[in-house]
Amino acid sequence: MTSPVLSADIQLIQRILPHRYPFLLVDKVLEIDGYKSATGIKNVSMNEPHFQGHFPGAPIMPGVTIVEAMAQTAGVMVGTALDLADKNMLIYFMAIDKCKFRRKVIPGDVLEMRMTTLRGKPGGKVWKFGGVATVEGEMAAEAEFTAMMDMPQEPADD
Repeated sequence: MTSPVLSADIQLIQRILPHRYPFLLVDKVLEIDGYKSATGIKNVSMNEPHFQGHFPGAPIMPGVTIVEAMAQTAGVMVGTALDLADKNMLIYFMAIDKCKFRRKVIPGDVLEMRMTTLRGKPGGKVWKFGGVATVEGEMAAEAEFTAMMDMPQEPADD
């Protein structure tokens, strides 16, 4: 039996991820298939603070923020599938591999991030994901990364 396809709006995203402005980089997550795959959406806006300096007169979304948006999409996918809303989950990069950038991402673009779990299982802390970020069907970036999902332990009842 397969998991139902789900989605996550900004309210659910904020209940799963610890990130907040200016570093919350995913606006919604669509087509969540359990912890196997998901598609995230980032609406790129000129109002984002990194565009003030990257670059004045020629705003380009930094590659590191594209990869972070991909990672946040993966975090929402796993958090939704494993019912981790309101659990104070923290996610840490462990490695970024096979990362390539293919086109500029600029204000007005809609960045679509298709993420797939390469390794990981419920109850496991270390996960590996692969993904592609596109704008209007054109590849902007691709990467694989390993992350550790850490949940604060509940105090023991004495």
